[in-house]
Amino acid sequence: MRNLWIALATTTMLVSAAHAQTAQTTTTETFVSAQPTDVLSYNLIGLNITNDAGETIGEIKDLVIGEGKLNGYVVSVGGFLGMGDHYVMVGPSAVKVTYLENDKKWTAVMNASKEELKKAPAFKYEGRWER
Repeated sequence: MRNLWIALATTTMLVSAAHAQTAQTTTTETFVSAQPTDVLSYNLIGLNITNDAGETIGEIKDLVIGEGKLNGYVVSVGGFLGMGDHYVMVGPSAVKVTYLENDKKWTAVMNASKEELKKAPAFKYEGRWER
């Protein structure tokens, strides 16, 4: 009987310790700090994307965020004064965003042509993404 009580007490302590460990690892930080290399979304929305030849090929219209990370950029291609825009979604690694300290401005460069972007699958603002 004594061994049963010792086993029960040990099991209870192990379960309590495991629960405390799980509770510690699932907590999130409430207040965090921005890092000098971070980018604010307003610096990206409306930013023209150029290619390696310096040609403007599109404009960042939106950011797609899921599970706490950037999943892509919605890029506007073509159109004039907001009419006839074709939207595509490109992966974040496809666009190199840089801050030019001397010019105090952001740039976005992508290795693609305007024609390639126009032929890419369309992103549609509909359903839960309807504006």
